[in-house]
Amino acid sequence: MKRYCLHVEGDFACFTRPEMKVERVSYDVITPSAARAIFEAVLWKPAIAWTVHKIEVLKPVRWFSVRRNEVGSKIPVRNIQAAMSGGNAVLAMNIEDDRQQRAGLILRDVAYRLYASFKMTEQAGAADNITKFDEMFVRRATQGQSFHQPYLGCREFPCSFQLVENAENEAPPIDETRDLGWMLYDMDYS
Repeated sequence: MKRYCLHVEGDFACFTRPEMKVERVSYDVITPSAARAIFEAVLWKPAIAWTVHKIEVLKPVRWFSVRRNEVGSKIPVRNIQAAMSGGNAVLAMNIEDDRQQRAGLILRDVAYRLYASFKMTEQAGAADNITKFDEMFVRRATQGQSFHQPYLGCREFPCSFQLVENAENEAPPIDETRDLGWMLYDMDYS
């Protein structure tokens, strides 16, 4: 199984802790599911599934506090269904009436080296093979192409990425060990 390495970095990142219900508070470092999402952003196909093997932190953890305006409610689904069936439902929302200011504790100036591999899934077709997807991923990652813009936890925090051919020639990760506590690994939607 071939392992791939991406160098990713961005100005800001937020890997939201699920135990913080209202305020967005980031984990100290990227989560495995967010790292997997970056590989999927470069190459996503139903025929393959990515597995993250290693995450290296390249810059010290730096925090940044923000306040954001968010809307506190959604348009009810029953109003949408009524409008779709020809009814007179209100589909408008006045954001001035339902604005909420929320604090967030996010990361700034982050960089990671991510290692992952893929395997074929049951959804692979007869024309699908490992060499085909290997060449697709290497070509896209080398040219900076992606299926969609990769991001660091939240879509408003895009990241740049670069394929690392030989990680031994790269700068070493930061020399720090700390207890990160409980961290969400991934979601099982089966």
